Amino acid sequence: MEKIVSLSKRRGFVFAGSEIYGGFANTWDYGPYGVQLKKNIQDFWWKTFVQERRDIAGLDSSILLNPKAWEASGHLGSFTDPLMDCKNCKERIRGDKLIEENLGIEKAAGKSLEEIGKIIKEENLKCPKCGKCDFTEARAFNMMFKTHQGVVAETATEAYLRPETAQGIFINFKNIQQNCRMQIPFGVAQIGKSFRNEITPGNFTYRTREFEQMEIEYFVNPNDKKVIKEKFEEWKEVSKKWFLDLGIKEEMLRFREHEKDELSHYSTMTFDVEYKFPFGWGELMGVAYRGCFDLTQHQEFSGKSMEYTDPQTNEKYIPHVIEPAFGLSRTTLITLLDAYTEDEIEGEPRVVMSFSPRIAPVKAAIFPLMKKPELQKVAKEIFDDLKSDFIIEYDESGAIGKRYRRQDEIGTPYCITVDFDTLEDDTVTLRFRDSAKQIRIKKDELGEALKYLIKENKLELEKNWSLTKNFK
Repeated sequence: MEKIVSLSKRRGFVFAGSEIYGGFANTWDYGPYGVQLKKNIQDFWWKTFVQERRDIAGLDSSILLNPKAWEASGHLGSFTDPLMDCKNCKERIRGDKLIEENLGIEKAAGKSLEEIGKIIKEENLKCPKCGKCDFTEARAFNMMFKTHQGVVAETATEAYLRPETAQGIFINFKNIQQNCRMQIPFGVAQIGKSFRNEITPGNFTYRTREFEQMEIEYFVNPNDKKVIKEKFEEWKEVSKKWFLDLGIKEEMLRFREHEKDELSHYSTMTFDVEYKFPFGWGELMGVAYRGCFDLTQHQEFSGKSMEYTDPQTNEKYIPHVIEPAFGLSRTTLITLLDAYTEDEIEGEPRVVMSFSPRIAPVKAAIFPLMKKPELQKVAKEIFDDLKSDFIIEYDESGAIGKRYRRQDEIGTPYCITVDFDTLEDDTVTLRFRDSAKQIRIKKDELGEALKYLIKENKLELEKNWSLTKNFK
């Protein structure tokens, strides 16, 4: 993890928040390459689950909701974590996470406040700050961020920053279903920021108080048990497949079913996709069966009907919900972790970020071999020809080898070099990141070649590749 943190700052992926003031409470800023990487992941998710499906609609709901929505959802009463204080150094810790970090995630799953305190005492688990095992009893701590809405403090309305994006979908269920003429089964997708007042944020961007989610609420007929089972299994499989398509190694992923005592207040069945982080297995996303809890609660608290009328049978019911909930911030982190590679090229060590071409923040870099006007002119012309179709960079600073290494460290899959042969035959060198192999290609074919490589998610052109063959 330390290497990723260091590279993230050095190469402009992630910076510490408010760094010139000494940082602030585990906040992080995504730099130029980090924000583009995150955007590419987000776009790939939206393309997969919204653009390429006929049964999913999109939404962007507000961060601030009417406070009654959080009362209805159960977050005001049940959205808690086990808080403990170290009596020696006064450090505040989250009891279940102390157990997870020392004994594994299974040891903490579904444990009550009393059981958490007992395990910590019996296993002599120590405070991460001072090394003592002397804690207060575990107590429930609500993670909602409270604020006030209004111009006068005395009369301002109490409000909360949303801890999840899901509730914005539920309260818009009838708007989307009726106005977009959606028929069950269908889903609503949303990407946005959520806020949780975590007791012990940490592990770089894994657990923060401000983060981004990519969530889908998929509505099904509660009386069709066969479809519910099929759709739940389908969402488990397509969710895992999406991570594999992103380029994540399969051996780094696993499913874990929640124990009954571990389930959220709204869920009757949940499976997590977990990733093997440097600190152990950790949640990446979850697929939860939420039943009709949310829509029923919002119907009761708002007084507005959340019933759906089947257009074929005229049957009325409150739909049940399957929720695939992805973490965009965590997905960005595992993409960095999974891509980090150390190898050697001709005896020289190098660091490579082996991103999948479809999500690499920079698709190609263009270099003149030397700072010669005639080479610079052609390289800039190529840049201008390609810049509207791809995120690309132009670099003429330093030796060509060092420029390659810089691009390797930000994960650029293809590098294009203009040399003196280019002036004679209109060909350029196309270098492939992972293998460092190079080929000559006509500069007029570069645009189509890059489109082909990125669309097919390929790191190299096949030996028999040709413009005529692949782009008739």
